[in-house]
Amino acid sequence: MAGSKAETEDGTMARRGRPRSAATTAAILQSAYTLMATTGLAATTIDAIARHSNVSKMTIYKWWPSREALLIDAFLDQASRAVPLPGTGTPVARIRRHVATYVEALQGEFGRVQLAVISECISGTGSAELFYERYLGLRRSKMLETIIAGQQDGSIGASGAPGDLYDAIYGSLFYRYVFGIKPLTSAYARNLVNLVLRPHADA
Repeated sequence: MAGSKAETEDGTMARRGRPRSAATTAAILQSAYTLMATTGLAATTIDAIARHSNVSKMTIYKWWPSREALLIDAFLDQASRAVPLPGTGTPVARIRRHVATYVEALQGEFGRVQLAVISECISGTGSAELFYERYLGLRRSKMLETIIAGQQDGSIGASGAPGDLYDAIYGSLFYRYVFGIKPLTSAYARNLVNLVLRPHADA
């Protein structure tokens, strides 16, 4: 009987039963991300990932339900290092730190790969639902917890729904990045957080 799926700590999907090799999983994910960043999405095929990681295609197909799912998990694996979810500091400080890190990451290959993965999901399935399910949903929920904590301790003055506040910040950053309306600077990001969250002066 096939093992059921479970979500790992970083949001990737694994199967219960015989455990995966951590080293093999890391090699596959790193190879997928490296290929996306250096050769582009079209060239990042399962064949190419298998050759680059020295892992059989059979293993890759066994561990991931689709190419899109693998690419998202590879992006998530990189995001956990490039844009980690802050675990210390006040709620406002954590949000500021995460926003600043995200803005910096968007300027390089991380931003290009993110756009490419989202585009692949949309072209393959007609929506970005898979990207939300395997990547954005987990990270969004963690940041919502931070916003709620700030509202509860008074460091965040905005009383709007946490999801709306999150979307106002990160949606604005992504919108400006995608369309290149104006430069995405650290000053803009900081002012945006202040505008949306209305943090206490001491926060």
